[in-house]
Amino acid sequence: MLKAFFTSATGMRAQELLIDNTANNLANVNTTGFKKSHVEFSDLIYDVSKVPGAPIGDGQVAPIGLQIGNGVRATGTTNVFTQGAPIEDGIDTHMAIKGEGFFKVIDSGSLIGYTRDGSFTQNAFGELVNSQGYRLDPGITIPNTGGQISISNSGVVSIQQQGEPEPVELGQIQLFRFANPTGLRQAGGNLYEATQASGQEIAGTPSLDGFGNIQSRSLESSNVEVVSEMVSLITAQRAYEINSRAIKAGDEMLSTTAQIVR
Repeated sequence: MLKAFFTSATGMRAQELLIDNTANNLANVNTTGFKKSHVEFSDLIYDVSKVPGAPIGDGQVAPIGLQIGNGVRATGTTNVFTQGAPIEDGIDTHMAIKGEGFFKVIDSGSLIGYTRDGSFTQNAFGELVNSQGYRLDPGITIPNTGGQISISNSGVVSIQQQGEPEPVELGQIQLFRFANPTGLRQAGGNLYEATQASGQEIAGTPSLDGFGNIQSRSLESSNVEVVSEMVSLITAQRAYEINSRAIKAGDEMLSTTAQIVR
């Protein structure tokens, strides 16, 4: 009977993790470029009293076995990189990726991050940086001469200066992707970091070789679906309650046994 206590406890812990993950998804429903995640579970090792197919005499084998599980554990979280809806905001230096790829940013040291958050702005030197001050890589510098900035679908950044007949090209935005994007480490601040599981970065030009294109003056919204997350929240809550009742049932059965002995 004590096995039921441990098994139900693993179930309660699993539902706690599920609720924690769901709460994080819901908290980031308005976070630019956020990608929801879900928790992966697997059952624990089984106590096998009789193996299916074991001989039972007269040349016969058991068609079924006797196998009792020991509960559940969380094996990992998987990010869901489905497209978030682009929302136009009219800011010249803002960008949304429609399709596959990440922006690459670097800090003043050696830290490299990848992001779907295209809310770039200019720093004191005219460089395009994210909200944390990390520079877009390859770098793009906007001159302080004024003019209309434009970013094409293929990532070409140009500026139309007053008195000039043609726009001046400032640089080319590159996108990056990974063989296994779910292997990226979430570093906070809308940033991901490469790991051995994700593989090395693959650089490319927007709109070419399977990379997404750039939608200027827009930002990609979170891909969290509130309704599905609420369903997950309710399911986890009910499962938690059922597991707690299994522990209570086991305790009552042990109490009954103790009374019989008396």
